[in-house]
Amino acid sequence: MSTQDTTERRAYYRIQDKIALQISPPAEALQDAPLFNLLNELYLLELESQPLLRSISEQQRTLLNYLKITNKRIDLLANALAHSLLKSFGEPQPVSLSEDSISLVSPQRYALGHCLSIRLILLPQAFALQLDGRVVRCLQQDDGSYQLALQFNELADAQRQVLARHIIQKQAQERREALADPAE
Repeated sequence: MSTQDTTERRAYYRIQDKIALQISPPAEALQDAPLFNLLNELYLLELESQPLLRSISEQQRTLLNYLKITNKRIDLLANALAHSLLKSFGEPQPVSLSEDSISLVSPQRYALGHCLSIRLILLPQAFALQLDGRVVRCLQQDDGSYQLALQFNELADAQRQVLARHIIQKQAQERREALADPAE
């Protein structure tokens, strides 16, 4: 394997996607975000509850069904909240996303090593995540914009799981679309 092949290998699978996002200095991210933070916590709690739901035995089938219905009600509220938040985020934009980084086009230049707060709404499920990242690449493009690459800092396991779940779902969707359209 050549040196170039080795340097191009990544630890995580990367997808091309369109997501709603906001980037700001970390201090600004803590302000004015109570609804976003609520949505973020709802999805992280959902992830934590999944193993518990699976562990409820057959003898507690009624309880299991009740909890699933309650979970669906919470999901409906979270989706409504997410769609209202999307208005403040603007149009979804194309990104390259993995479990440990994101690459996107930015109108603003950032210095290498600069820390930023990234708010993501992963579509179509409307999973909300607030992550901290460090600028690892910022290259000026011909149109004056910048190709920005951010490495996520200290992801919690639940945050990484949300990203992994989204990436797997996106891959499955792309495979289904490829199988449905044999012309491509």
